[in-house]
Amino acid sequence: MCGRYASSKDPAALAAEFDAADATGDAERAPDYNVAPTKDVVTVVQRHPRDDEGNPDTSTTERTLRVMKWGLVPAWAKDASGGAKLINARSESAAQKPTFKKPLAQRRCILPADGWYEWRRDGKHKQAFFTTDPDGRSLAMAGLWTTWHDKADPDAGVLITCAVLTTAAVGPLAEVHDRMPLLLAPSAWADWLDPDRADVADLLAPPSEELVGALEVRPVSSMVNNVRNNGADLLRRVDPDGAELPGA
Repeated sequence: MCGRYASSKDPAALAAEFDAADATGDAERAPDYNVAPTKDVVTVVQRHPRDDEGNPDTSTTERTLRVMKWGLVPAWAKDASGGAKLINARSESAAQKPTFKKPLAQRRCILPADGWYEWRRDGKHKQAFFTTDPDGRSLAMAGLWTTWHDKADPDAGVLITCAVLTTAAVGPLAEVHDRMPLLLAPSAWADWLDPDRADVADLLAPPSEELVGALEVRPVSSMVNNVRNNGADLLRRVDPDGAELPGA
């Protein structure tokens, strides 16, 4: 699963990295080293632009950075409270689940991340690890998004929410946890974001061992366990009490 990650790059840097226009708004976004469910997160989407009357121009698309809330609220939900429970969607079954089937076909996104946290449990001991690209490139976590309208308050506006797709852990990552985010190689970004492509079954396979093998799996301190803790110190490598490291 993916329940916590880090996102420290500003929108300008992400826009350049993902070849997207920044549509996150004027509000300054601080680095977040402990992104938790229900927080606002930056995503990458590609859509047909619309005119003033809402009609899409199907002859072209625009790739943009958008802010969404992490925790998917289905369009048919009575209220938004269940979003905190739907932070992940299993890639193996998303196409068969009513909650995820339509977003998978029509509304896919990428959640850029410095890396994600996962915990390995050994009896009562729980060791946190941070998986990241040692060269500082963003990881592209495959995601789904949707919109929700509060029927009880028509003036409340639209709530846009998202979820991270997960898959079976690959290689040494399986020594930490049996699940991981579905990571997309840059060569897959355009197909994943294509708003006119409904069938993405071939993109739902676990990432290649080559992609995963290039990542660093770093033991970090238990400070990340508390969502109130934030800052670059959370990413610092620590001695994992003599425990054998994944892939060692």
